[in-house]
Amino acid sequence: MKKAMGPALNWFEIPVRDIERAQAFYEAIFDAPMRRERMGAHTLAVFPYDEESVGGCLISGGEVPAPSNQGTLVYLNAGPSLDAVLARVEAAGGRISQPRVALPGDLGCFAHLTDPEGNRVGLHALA
Repeated sequence: MKKAMGPALNWFEIPVRDIERAQAFYEAIFDAPMRRERMGAHTLAVFPYDEESVGGCLISGGEVPAPSNQGTLVYLNAGPSLDAVLARVEAAGGRISQPRVALPGDLGCFAHLTDPEGNRVGLHALA
């Protein structure tokens, strides 16, 4: 019998050119501080997380690919209110690229933004 793999996602990285600008944007829209770390030639701004959740960061320096609006789409938790996060996006320098969409049943809602670095990022909340 094979052992279960566990969750498919356990870490994510969003590539950025300007870590200061990108960190300021995400701290503003989520109204939460990020922790700065160095890892070799890379600078990371780590999103808040605990042992019960998936962790991730913004990453710059070294061999980081250019930001893109194509490819994998990461959804960040915008709970408890997607609308509150969306209300801060443009003032923080981003753009809402997919307005709020209600999902069926009790799956919540989502939206997409384009951050100041050009990354397309999803937001999801239950309300």
